[in-house]
Amino acid sequence: MPKPSHIEQQTRDRVRWITLDRPQLHNAFDAELIAGLTEALHRADADPEIRAVVLSGNGGTFSAGADLNWMRAMAAASEAENREDSLKLAALMHTLNFLGKPTIARVNGAAYGGGVGLIACCDIAIGVSGAKFALSEVKLGLVPAVISPYVVAAIGARAARRAFITGEVFDAEQALAMGLLHECVAAEALDEAVERALHWLHKGGPAAQAQAKQLALAMAGMHAEAQQRIDADNARLIARLRVSAEGQHGLAAFLDKRAPDWANR
Repeated sequence: MPKPSHIEQQTRDRVRWITLDRPQLHNAFDAELIAGLTEALHRADADPEIRAVVLSGNGGTFSAGADLNWMRAMAAASEAENREDSLKLAALMHTLNFLGKPTIARVNGAAYGGGVGLIACCDIAIGVSGAKFALSEVKLGLVPAVISPYVVAAIGARAARRAFITGEVFDAEQALAMGLLHECVAAEALDEAVERALHWLHKGGPAAQAQAKQLALAMAGMHAEAQQRIDADNARLIARLRVSAEGQHGLAAFLDKRAPDWANR
């Protein structure tokens, strides 16, 4: 199959293994990776031979969030351009969250920002014990807008409030306690743990699993059509913040590798 940009894919035992493939940039998001991953997920969803999807990162990082060059471009873009850009990220999260196949996040290392969003959108999340996590957007004068519904659904509003407003780094054991991870294992045991989860998934009926997933989402109040409206609102929010005075200052400070003014008060 053609390779979407920045994405590697393999199919083994009716499982589609999708790997973020920018290891030199810690699998950071840019427009090409977002488009490539969205395309790869749609392909897996449409393939009747695929029973499950495993999402991971190449190298020692799951995903470091936003790519610096992408952030630089967005800092210079208009509010309308930022909204369109944010809608594409929202569409990726929406696609993963509501995918008709069971999904496993194989969290091979650190995840920040949008990387945390990907984990939250997966049905099962298994991570290595040394991984670090953060939702650090407030340090840039921004918020984790388009990933917020999925993160809150995964870890609850109480934990999300702390993570969102402090931007602090937390470890895999804390991620496990929050519910972001279902299992925290040693690095050498990661693949065995993923295979164990796949073993149980293969025992279920695929149609029943698709319905079970939608049932769980619906019982939690998450419906695909309603979620699209929320995603659009959140895309407008982050676009507005990116072009605001505080957002522009925070982005500029981050890109210049200096502390923003509010950090020195």
